[in-house]
Amino acid sequence: MHVTQLYLYPVKSLRGFAVTSADVDTLGFVGDRRFLVVDANNQFLTQRTHPRMALIETALTARDLILRAPHGGSCSVPLRATAPADLLTVRIWKSEGLLAEDCGVEVAVWLSDYLRQPCKLVRIGEKFSRPVLKASARPGDLFNFSDGCPFMVLTEASLADLNARLDEPLPVDRFRPSFVINGSAAFAEDTWTRFRIGNVTFRAAGPCSRCAITTTNQLTAERGKEPLRTLALYRRDAKDPTDVNFGQNVIHETKSGTVRIGDAVELL
Repeated sequence: MHVTQLYLYPVKSLRGFAVTSADVDTLGFVGDRRFLVVDANNQFLTQRTHPRMALIETALTARDLILRAPHGGSCSVPLRATAPADLLTVRIWKSEGLLAEDCGVEVAVWLSDYLRQPCKLVRIGEKFSRPVLKASARPGDLFNFSDGCPFMVLTEASLADLNARLDEPLPVDRFRPSFVINGSAAFAEDTWTRFRIGNVTFRAAGPCSRCAITTTNQLTAERGKEPLRTLALYRRDAKDPTDVNFGQNVIHETKSGTVRIGDAVELL
């Protein structure tokens, strides 16, 4: 087995992009979900309720995050505060009281105009600390602005199995994986407890329950019924049938390293 695709999503729920390698730090992939869009009450926003978020492209330079609207217009934000930043207390699911840095008025106005509601962009800074709350988490397991775990792994065989059941195959971007692996059976990732990619060891943290984002075309923001309608026929969670699972959440035990396309995947 080996890694065939790697993705970064600099801003939670905005469009991500493919990379050939990604460094790992204590929070996950460097540059991944280090920014978050919040509403006027500092509550996080996602494509679940705002599918237009899928249309905003992201890019990273050595110094800045770049946001681009689909029909022109862009805004840049420093990756790190260049002056003391206001701290906002934000929440993501069960993670409450997170201290994040306000990225300022310019990007807030830009995002508010595009998303058609008042909002702000916040950034992970020195005061940010977010423990993983999964049962498999251990002391020192921290992560970024992602839903519940720093990484999500999906195999090419699992996607091929799903697409064989659909009238129209779906691209992998519907599922927003951290990395994609080839060379396994379909849904083999469900059974992995620990594995190593390059010099980084990962621990399973449970199946990834899927939501309406998977039904959102990442290029048009249009919504349909697939793949949730088909996944519900054969991928319901045994413990909670209201959940439909696809892919595995994982935690990195190695807090520093690099994952590259082509790296072998070793089960431990």
